[in-house]
Amino acid sequence: MCKLKTLRDITQAVASARDLECALEQLVTQTKQAMATECCSVYIIEDQCLILSATDGLESTAVNKVRLPLTQGLVGLVAQREEAVNLADASSHPRFKLLPEVSEEAFNAFLAVPIVYQKSVIGVIVVQQFHSRQFSEGEEAFLMTLAAQLAMAIKGLKRKAIAQYETHQPLYYQGETASKGIAIAAALQLGGQLSFTLEECQSDDVIQEETRLKQAINRCKDSLGNLSQRFDREKDEEAASIFSALLLLLEKASLAGQYIKEVRLGWSAETAVCRVSKRYIAHFHDMENRYLKERASDISDVGLRVLRQLIEPDKIFLEPETPVILIAREATTTLLAEFPRQKLAGIVTEFGGVNSHAAILARALGVPAIIGVDGIMSANLDQRQVVINANRGQLLVEPSATILFEYKSLIAAEKALQRRYAAELPLSTVTLDGHRIYLYINSGLISSIDSDTGCDSDGIGLYRTEILFMLNQRFPGEQEQFEVYRKVLQAAKGKTVVMRTLDIGGDKPLDYFPIVEDNPFLGWRGIRLSLDHPELFLVQLRAMLQATSDSDQLHILLPMVSNLEEIDLALVYFEQAHQELTAELGRAVPMPKVGIMLEVPVLLYQLDEVAKRVDFVSVGSNDLTQYLLAVDRNNPSVSELFDSFHPGVLRALKFALARCEANQLPISVCGELAGEPIGALILIAMGYRQLSMNQASLSRINYLLRRVSKQELNDVLAQALNVSSGQEVKALLSDYCEQKGLKALLN
Repeated sequence: MCKLKTLRDITQAVASARDLECALEQLVTQTKQAMATECCSVYIIEDQCLILSATDGLESTAVNKVRLPLTQGLVGLVAQREEAVNLADASSHPRFKLLPEVSEEAFNAFLAVPIVYQKSVIGVIVVQQFHSRQFSEGEEAFLMTLAAQLAMAIKGLKRKAIAQYETHQPLYYQGETASKGIAIAAALQLGGQLSFTLEECQSDDVIQEETRLKQAINRCKDSLGNLSQRFDREKDEEAASIFSALLLLLEKASLAGQYIKEVRLGWSAETAVCRVSKRYIAHFHDMENRYLKERASDISDVGLRVLRQLIEPDKIFLEPETPVILIAREATTTLLAEFPRQKLAGIVTEFGGVNSHAAILARALGVPAIIGVDGIMSANLDQRQVVINANRGQLLVEPSATILFEYKSLIAAEKALQRRYAAELPLSTVTLDGHRIYLYINSGLISSIDSDTGCDSDGIGLYRTEILFMLNQRFPGEQEQFEVYRKVLQAAKGKTVVMRTLDIGGDKPLDYFPIVEDNPFLGWRGIRLSLDHPELFLVQLRAMLQATSDSDQLHILLPMVSNLEEIDLALVYFEQAHQELTAELGRAVPMPKVGIMLEVPVLLYQLDEVAKRVDFVSVGSNDLTQYLLAVDRNNPSVSELFDSFHPGVLRALKFALARCEANQLPISVCGELAGEPIGALILIAMGYRQLSMNQASLSRINYLLRRVSKQELNDVLAQALNVSSGQEVKALLSDYCEQKGLKALLN
């Protein structure tokens, strides 16, 4: 027997079961057979009790009736210790408890392992035999591996099983908040199970299949054409070019013609698309040229679009005035950029991290988002009315009229608050005791800079140039970059613009420049990649330098700097680009201020030397926190350990400010921490005067800071730096806001 195949078969059977009861029945039956035992049972924990939830070998009438406290029996021992128990004679153990109703008197050999999901035991799986013997190490390892693989599937099914509230209450799902807010809309499920692995089918009606195919292709063309025009109107040429390129693949001389040829050979429209897509994807994957190899992703994208139009055409064509809550396996940056913003009321995903790039973009768009919702893709929510309460990480399905009324009232109240915040946005951010604070926005799209909110900021504290690269089909040339950067500077109307040089790698890959690493966050990214590819770095620097006519407006920021040599080499390239342009243009080219992002902890202890080389420092609180805590913020298994309010992180931020002030080196914070109300209060208390945040946070933070006293915050900070956890820090600031009547601003 192949153990790996057996594990996979059992896991797939459980994951695909229609409900928890069927899943557990298949689990015990298949596990009993795989391990050649006389009995297999599974217990699920509810209210600190172990409930016999399925068995193959014990008395079936006892299922869901036998309840065992965690403090009793061998199964309770396994749950308490969170480790396996392997006994040749179970009845001789002091924790053995005979349960007559399950008829297990004849069993002697006993092996049980815990089912653990995110540090918590959710159940126990047990195998038993009549013959007295100790199960082997291989058998124990098999059962432990099986339990580990099944934990997520069982947890998801368990949530579905208990999600139905009492009368008139909705089905309920829980996830993690990625972007706060509340919305009510119909669910739109995308990216379900569509793939090119459909069973091949032939057709006797070639004319009908060709008609279906051409109609699907035309609908795709309309959809892509509308997207391209929309981004043209918004002056986002980099995004428009993506969809223009995809449109070319749908011409008869390209993929569309190949699809039609396959249909004329007697295949169904769906099969034709799958056969052509697989053939061309394999062809491009085999190419040596890296750029051409990556065109396989375009073939796949177009093929899946046509396939979806054939199988589920109603999921792409929606009326513009109809808002939807997007349900997806994972929300990518490209998906969010492509999706019509006026239709996007909320986002719910099965995978992803709350600090992933897509989650950050959701916050920037001000769209409520929940991630990590187990089993959401198999919940059949498409077109059903749902409520996303991202403030609590909740999704409610088809709520009652009473609950809908309550949520509509909450939304109305929130909109009223937002109007109140927005009314003060044109006013300078000054604390009650007279401290001027400068608030900037983080951006990567020109359209957000042109908005009224963007104009009311003190400038752009972080312009993510990688968005231009991510929305392109290739590395953009110097002229393309120059045009975009010039528009950004013009849209800012003379205010400061801090442009970060290319920061790819980690959670920001490029389709046409794949980086495959075991640990990308500690790998080839940021300035490391730019310095290894001076031909790309110099093009970007030249484009930036040409785009500005005012050295005071443009500031350039170097990401992921980890040593002084990187700064020195980058400055050499700056000087080279500056000299080349001065000679080529025959005029003086302004040299902007140059700074570094403080993300790598080691630079905290070299800020005195950094100050001799650069003009400013910008703290990237997301990555700095990630590296200080050794937590991959995109890994759901450890994401709960990511805590920007950890006292150690706060002390590092205070230390950075002190060293920069000692060297008269301007310092700001541009991470997510700056846009959180409690985070902004902590930073102001420390002495930070420049904060850069997502546009959606700007008016709230301005309103909040105009109602607090820095002197009072200093007293709170002194306590916060001496507590032992981030939760205590947040509690201190929450109490302060409550005393000041500002608690509503924290929600």
